[in-house]
Amino acid sequence: MPAQKIPNQDPIKQPASNPSTKKSPQPHRGRWLGFGFGLAGVAMLSATAGALLAVSLSTTPLQQQKLTPEEAAVFSQGDMAKLNMKMPELTRPVNILVLGLKVLSSDIEESTNKNLGYEVWENSFKGLTDTMLLVRFDPQSKKLSVLSIPRDTRTYVEGRGEVKINEANYYGGPASSAKSVSGLLGGVGIDRYVTVNIHGIKSLVDALGGITINVPKDMKYTDQTQHLYIDLKAGKQRLNGEQIVQYLLYRHDDLGDIGRVQRQQTLMRAFVEQEVNIGLLSRLPKILSVIQSHIDTNLSIEELVALAGFATQTDRSSVQMLMVPGKFSDNKDYKASYWLPDQSAIETLVAEHFDFGQNSWKIENADATFLKVAIQDSTGDRSAVADFVKTLTQAGYRNVQVYKGWAEPIDVTTIVAQDGDIKSAEAIRQSLGFGDVLVESTGSLQSDVTVRLGKDWLERKAQSDGAAKSF
Repeated sequence: MPAQKIPNQDPIKQPASNPSTKKSPQPHRGRWLGFGFGLAGVAMLSATAGALLAVSLSTTPLQQQKLTPEEAAVFSQGDMAKLNMKMPELTRPVNILVLGLKVLSSDIEESTNKNLGYEVWENSFKGLTDTMLLVRFDPQSKKLSVLSIPRDTRTYVEGRGEVKINEANYYGGPASSAKSVSGLLGGVGIDRYVTVNIHGIKSLVDALGGITINVPKDMKYTDQTQHLYIDLKAGKQRLNGEQIVQYLLYRHDDLGDIGRVQRQQTLMRAFVEQEVNIGLLSRLPKILSVIQSHIDTNLSIEELVALAGFATQTDRSSVQMLMVPGKFSDNKDYKASYWLPDQSAIETLVAEHFDFGQNSWKIENADATFLKVAIQDSTGDRSAVADFVKTLTQAGYRNVQVYKGWAEPIDVTTIVAQDGDIKSAEAIRQSLGFGDVLVESTGSLQSDVTVRLGKDWLERKAQSDGAAKSF
């Protein structure tokens, strides 16, 4: 293979004492959610999934890249859906690899947009992946698991060696990406792939009428080279497709690419929890038509509808969002900035959530004394936080730290299983006697469990204080 120029990569941003002294590389690629939440969006509408089957007869096939027989063999060839009462239904657990791209005109040699004087977002499927998700639909456990794979994860890519995993698609397409992801996860099988570019997200969000999300802070950024203008105000609001793209392309996160992964998960959670108006059912044909030119997948329409039907029946607590465990690389040891995967933790994660391999002792025998617990306050009451730390300490949790606050006030305390350790999170909930357990990676990276304090803790504290005064 002749040598090719790799499109500019964003170095993974690590916390620094004075980040303002670092020169910003040109131009920065954004991070965005990818088809993971797009698929969830279709899933929420799948009560009338038959409409998708109807329009499929007159639409262009979704697969736009031709795979060689060797590439096609990377993905399982077995059936995964069957008709049940005239509707497709999943017959077994399946793993879907989702690849999200933001391809610039400078990335494509044959682009006709190179002479415009600024970068254009191309409607292409060849480029570095900004988003990688492995989504497991399990009709047996009735769980939907979404594993985020940071784009700067250092792993083996065929023909490239140990590099950032986002290079796999640029050099070998979805098959190479699937091989790299499977290898990273110790051999987990991948059944199908979905590749989507940034135009697809904008079109899908607009077709759905927008998404309500809490913007945690004012987001303002300008990149003249891409004609990119981000200007969002903090607060809960409904964003259209263009604004969602801004939300996902914003790059000034304390944790760089990992911060963007966390924001993607927050957006996914916000979207799947929103109530979808039945009036949107008539938009299904339009939804498929506006996104199909921006999607490449080896899923059949029947399989897509089966996935959507399963997802819409999955309750909130059964939607689990994970991230490849690891740590930031030391610039002294590597020429580039990487997310270094923790193979031992990965083995535990895939055994617990992807039913692959053997589970380790960590989840079965978690000791409260050594469990790392972070407290994230949404109440604004410092004394309540101090009392909560005391409560956990008295319950035997000795490694408790207060993390940065949560921007949006919440009613119910959320106990976040940061690395998928559900049993430890459940143990904390049982000890407290309240709270909801969710599997996400939106808490402190240094924690095993992050407890996000809600108003229910203030109410319990007030009742306890009142009872104490009555004696």
